[in-house]
Amino acid sequence: MAVKLVTVFGGSGFLGRHVVQVLARQNYRIRVAVRRPHLAAHLGPLGDVGQIQVVQANIRHEASMANALKGAHMAVNLVGILNETGRQKFDAVHVKGPMLLAQAAQNMGVRQLIHVSALGAGLNAPSKYARSKAKGEEVVRDTFPHAVIVRPSAVFGEEDNFFNKFAALARLSPCLPLIGGGTTRFQPVYAGDVAEAIEQILAETSEGPFLYELGGPAVYTFKELMNFVCETTGRRRALVPIPFPLAKFQAFFLGLAPYPLLTMDQVDILKQDNVVRSASAGVLTDLGIAPASIETRVPSYLARFRRHGQYEQTYAH
Repeated sequence: MAVKLVTVFGGSGFLGRHVVQVLARQNYRIRVAVRRPHLAAHLGPLGDVGQIQVVQANIRHEASMANALKGAHMAVNLVGILNETGRQKFDAVHVKGPMLLAQAAQNMGVRQLIHVSALGAGLNAPSKYARSKAKGEEVVRDTFPHAVIVRPSAVFGEEDNFFNKFAALARLSPCLPLIGGGTTRFQPVYAGDVAEAIEQILAETSEGPFLYELGGPAVYTFKELMNFVCETTGRRRALVPIPFPLAKFQAFFLGLAPYPLLTMDQVDILKQDNVVRSASAGVLTDLGIAPASIETRVPSYLARFRRHGQYEQTYAH
C-alpha cells in the first residue's frame, strides 16, 4: 500500500503534537503546516528521518494553504484560539480560515478532511467562541460536504491549559474561583485519545459518521474538577462561588492583560455544559478506543505543583 501524505494544520500545538506522533507511528508521511516553522522543530524526532516535514502556511491565506496541500491525500485542521488578540479574531480563525482551507482542499484534490471543532459549538451558544466554531463547521461542510467534524470536550494532557492553569493558581492563591457556582459539567478527554480517534477516522475506508463528539469516561462538575486539582497537588484551598455577572465584571479587567487569566467570553463558555450530547454522533468507543480517565493521567504531570514535587504523598496541607 502506498504511503499516504497527511497535511496537519496547526500541528505544532498541544493537541497537534499528539496527532503527529500517532500518525508517525502508523507510518503516514506528515506535512505540518504552521505559521512559524521555527517553533515546530520539536516534531522532527517524533518520526523517522524525513517522515515529518514542516512548512509555512497561514489558514487566512489561501495560496499558502494550497502549497501545503500539494500532493496530500488527507488534511487535518487543528487551528483554533481560546481568546482573541490583535488580528487573531474568532471569525478570522474559526470561520474564514476553515472556509479557505476547505476550498483549497477541494481544489487540490484532497480526499479526506477532518475539521476539529469543539464540544458545545452552536449557533445559539452563549459564547462567541462556541458560535464561531459552529459557523466554521457550517462553512467547511458547505465547501467540502464529506468533511468529518470532530468535537472534543476539554482536552487534557501534559501541556494542557486547564489542569495546569488551575494547579498553578492553587500554588499561588489561597482560593479557587467557582464561576457560576461551579455547576457547569465537563467530560475531559485525553489528548492522546483524540489523536487516536483522528487517525482511526483517516484510516476508515467506508463512509462512517461525519460528526464525532469526543469525551472521556466520566462527567464532572467544575467544582469537582477544582477539588480534584487540590487533592492531586496536596493543597487545601477554599473554593469560592462567583456569580456569572460578577465573574464577567472581573473578566473585563483581567481580559485587558497581554495574557489574560480570564476573559468575558470564557465566562460565557462556562454557562453551558461541555459534555457529549448527541446520541447520533460517533464517540470514542465507536472507534474501538477505551478513553483514559483524568485519575490515571493527570496526577503524573501535576506532581510538579506539589510542595515537594513528585515524591510527596498527596495528602492535603
